[in-house]
Amino acid sequence: MDATECTLPGLHHVTAITADAQKNINFYCDVLALRLVKLTVNFDDPASYHLYYGDESGRPGTVLTFFAWPGAARGRIGPPQVSATAFSVPPDAMDYWAQRLAAQGVESQLQGNRFGEPVLGFLDPDGMQLELIGTNASANSAVRPWLAGSVPKSMAIGGIHSVTLSERKTDATSALLTDVMKYQSAGSEDNRLRYQAGTHDHGPGTIVDIVHTPDIRHGTLGAGVVHHVAFRTPDDAQQAAWRDKIAPYFPHVSPVMDRCYFHSIYYREPGGVLFEIATEHPGFTADQAVAELGKKLMLPPWLEKQRKEIERLVPPIKLPQ
Repeated sequence: MDATECTLPGLHHVTAITADAQKNINFYCDVLALRLVKLTVNFDDPASYHLYYGDESGRPGTVLTFFAWPGAARGRIGPPQVSATAFSVPPDAMDYWAQRLAAQGVESQLQGNRFGEPVLGFLDPDGMQLELIGTNASANSAVRPWLAGSVPKSMAIGGIHSVTLSERKTDATSALLTDVMKYQSAGSEDNRLRYQAGTHDHGPGTIVDIVHTPDIRHGTLGAGVVHHVAFRTPDDAQQAAWRDKIAPYFPHVSPVMDRCYFHSIYYREPGGVLFEIATEHPGFTADQAVAELGKKLMLPPWLEKQRKEIERLVPPIKLPQ
């Protein structure tokens, strides 16, 4: 397939690090009312959990995942990193969420408008920087939130709105997004540049912001820090074409890796943030029905024979009801 025929409709998922799987589950399921759509392990480190949260079925663009590394030291947020992950909510939900977070002991701060949309900022238990952004009605129309949680449908999180990349230099990363990955410049505010997926898809996670932070201390990996950000592409053929297109610019792009619920390639953008391109299929229902998602530990076929040992190594957790 010719790469000119390929699309990146937006983000697939964001993956971060937590030092405590149970606190992480409690926060994202009980406080933010996201669904735990998959409980599995890090395929490259099977002694640790990999937790996936999203909408009812874990639709690409709604998914935030965590590598659970017990006792991991707190990371430092700074360039080059994904310094904030934002979720979309209805524009009239900001007061509701400020009150809900306060009732749960979570401090939040209204940060004014960004590109005409209100922003509420707060931290998760590991210090990860999160935002809720009140998205206009047309952008919110494609959202299908998880409705079995404790938040009314009219206030519920719909999916990822955007990620913010903090970079010491912006030109090369901007060129990658626009010239190679087909994102379109969507304006600027102060030191923030906005890029929109070059598609008519109105699904979640179509925005990437770059913030120019030349004087901020370099970030470090650890709890509360994003490990990588994944962009979605429809299928294996398009992913292969993207790999062919990217490889001349990034010779160290990885081979295709089987993540069971999607296939992945990885490369570091010019600033240093780890990017992934993940396929939309087979999805999280590959080994569980929608009604059963997140209810038990799932392992890929090549790790199933190690189940007893893995279950002995990972800490016990209480799953959301």
